[in-house]
Amino acid sequence: MDERLYFRQLLSGVDFALGDELARQMRNFVYLIGDREAGEALVIDPAYDPGGIVDLCGADGMRLAGVLATHYHPDHVGGAMMGLSIPGVAELLEIVDVPVHVQNDEAAYVTATTGLGPPEIQCHAGGDVVSVGGLDIELIHTPGHTPGSQCFLVRGRLLSGDTLFLEGCGRTDLPGGDSAAMYESLTHRLGRVPDDTVLFPGHFYATAPSAALGQTRRSNYVFTPRNATEWLAMFGG
Repeated sequence: MDERLYFRQLLSGVDFALGDELARQMRNFVYLIGDREAGEALVIDPAYDPGGIVDLCGADGMRLAGVLATHYHPDHVGGAMMGLSIPGVAELLEIVDVPVHVQNDEAAYVTATTGLGPPEIQCHAGGDVVSVGGLDIELIHTPGHTPGSQCFLVRGRLLSGDTLFLEGCGRTDLPGGDSAAMYESLTHRLGRVPDDTVLFPGHFYATAPSAALGQTRRSNYVFTPRNATEWLAMFGG
């Protein structure tokens, strides 16, 4: 199956959105993941340059079949940010007619940010599986950064959005953030994911673009607290 796996990690401002200074500063990762035999792929968080991302997918001989959104922030799905309008999922749907998969608790936020709604948005619960070709992708609900943040587990890879970085985790002081929920997501909801899984985050905030989850658990300071009380003392402000 791994020979069939199509997987690309793309960095904003470098691999796409060339010349976009905000894209370069934000250092977002966008992911293309799919089944080579079926020739179909899903895109995770296609912000800044949806047309360029679609072209990259097509240049690899793949057809875009859907969008997976980790959370509603404009640097991941498009929308207004810092006085600027970031192209994203709405503009992508003007190019290709595909479903946008979001977590139930995030749907209203995605609608407010992008202007999309049913039938474009398809809502899911944690534990749901989205398939592309013969490839199954598990959706893990990880609230904390936002109420409906979700991670994606597929073939030994964890695509974590802004829930977990190689160094640090997503902020919980923004609207919808919840420090206690973040602790539960990191330690319990992601706790069952094996150490040998490779972590692929939503931003390039470390010296490497990915790392084994076990290595991250040993080196990332967010795993230093021994319990929820210590976590909230460190990160609950």
